[in-house]
Amino acid sequence: MDHDTRLKRLRFRAWHRGTKEADLMIGGFFDAHGEHLTPAELDWFEALLEQQDVDIMAWAIGSQPCPPEWDGPVMARMRTLTYVPLPR
Repeated sequence: MDHDTRLKRLRFRAWHRGTKEADLMIGGFFDAHGEHLTPAELDWFEALLEQQDVDIMAWAIGSQPCPPEWDGPVMARMRTLTYVPLPR
């Protein structure tokens, strides 16, 4: 699959998680960082999408410890939460 098609598929999966909160966190992250992820980081993100939304969100906000296989530079970027739009 070519790179652009892969990004489109990942963007769709990131934005269609099942809850608005997960969509905003995971989809917002992908919109902000997806095009700048390396192929290895895209592999990591694609595997992350197989995890439960509640787990991904808990690891990103720090309410649960992040397992070592998911803790790394991309999760650190997810933890900034600067990509989640907040209504004003």
